[in-house]
Parts: sequence; C-alpha cells; structure tokens
Amino acid sequence: MHLKGAIMNFLLTSAGIKNPSLHAALVDLLGKPIAEAHALCIPTAIYPFSVGPSMAYRFISGTTANPMCELGWKSLGVLELTALPSIDKEIWTTAVQETDALLVFGGDVVYLTRWMRESGLAELLPSLRDTLYVGISAGSMVTAPVFGETYDDPTTPFVIQTGLGLVDFALLPHLDHEHHPESTTANVERMAAEVSVPTYGIDDQTAIQVKDGRIDVISEGQWQCFPSKPTSTAMR
Repeated sequence: MHLKGAIMNFLLTSAGIKNPSLHAALVDLLGKPIAEAHALCIPTAIYPFSVGPSMAYRFISGTTANPMCELGWKSLGVLELTALPSIDKEIWTTAVQETDALLVFGGDVVYLTRWMRESGLAELLPSLRDTLYVGISAGSMVTAPVFGETYDDPTTPFVIQTGLGLVDFALLPHLDHEHHPESTTANVERMAAEVSVPTYGIDDQTAIQVKDGRIDVISEGQWQCFPSKPTSTAMR
C-alpha cells in the first residue's frame, strides 16, 4: 500500500522500539546508525495524567518500558509543545528542521492533537522532508486523519475526532493488551466501521512504517487491518 502525497517518513509504534525488527526499521528509516543521528523528544501528551510529570521525566531519561530516548542517539533534546507559542518561531523551527528524528511520546491523544496545532508544529511537519517521525501510542495515533476515543470506557461508542492527517489510515495501539480493554480486536473492528480510512490495530511488538509513501507493517507480534467503511459519522 502507498500513501498519497507522502513527504515525511514515519515509524508509528504502539510501545516504542521493543524488538530487533523495529530497531532495524528505525535505522533503515534514519539512513544512518542511531549513534550518528540527532533527535528531539516530545513528552507533551503525557501531562494530563496524574503520573504525567514523573512519566515525562522517565521518557526523557529513557527509563520507561517504551524504548526510545535511551537508544544511543548522538544528541537528544526536548521539544515541549506547550512552550512553543511563547518562543520566537524561528528559533524552534530551526531546531526541528535540523534534527533527524522527532520522538513523540504517548498519553492523551486529544491533548496532543490540540498542542500539535496550537504550537505550530502540525503546520510545519509536512515540510520536513528529511525528518523521521517516530510515535509511541497516542504519538502515533495523532498522525491519522481521524482517531477514536472511548474516554476510559471501552463499552461506549467511539468518539471520532479529527487528527493531523499526515497519513491516510487510522490506528489503535496496544492490540489485545490486558491493560488496554479499549484496544481489543473487536473494538478495532468496531472503530473501523465508523471511519472512512483503513484502520490498523497493532500490538506492542508492532509498528506501521511509512517510507517514501509505501506503507508496511513491521511486526514480531500481532496486528489487524480493517478496510475503510465510509460513513457519515460526525467529527468534533
């Protein structure tokens, strides 16, 4: 499958670089060893949770169960989206344009979508031809044209909201994970029936790779893809 009009490359993970296949895909997409690559990490999505401050620190310091910042980058910086509106745009856009990879942590996808837009990063992303976008969980979901949210009650209908539209498919991470009842295979299929793009469910050993517009699933685990089913579902 190919992505129409793709510019950036993407590695959209459920839980980080958890296995050798995902590590190899990351190196391939970077086009260089990780030790020669510069990265900026984005912890913003985790803040709405009570553990947000500590998890943000753990992500940046590489001590979560989601391998990303600790992979041995040549340099690693922090891009805090909530701070960007108060900073000279030329300063932070230059830093983003000069980095090899953006590492986008998970958390609250609605909050992340808001700050991607309000910070100005969403507007900049399509122009970053030489930057790799690497997402974890919500950091992956936000790239889609739409995403589904059950607000911690997997028995309720999905609320379909508008994402950034950087890719032309939707995804739910943590497929069939015991701690993520909203991401059962049945729920992925249910969400797919409500959106007009293909929907992937990926487990924590899986990522969706977009390289030069080509979409591939990189996996040492389980995943599902359900075709698009156009509906009139309203987005808010």
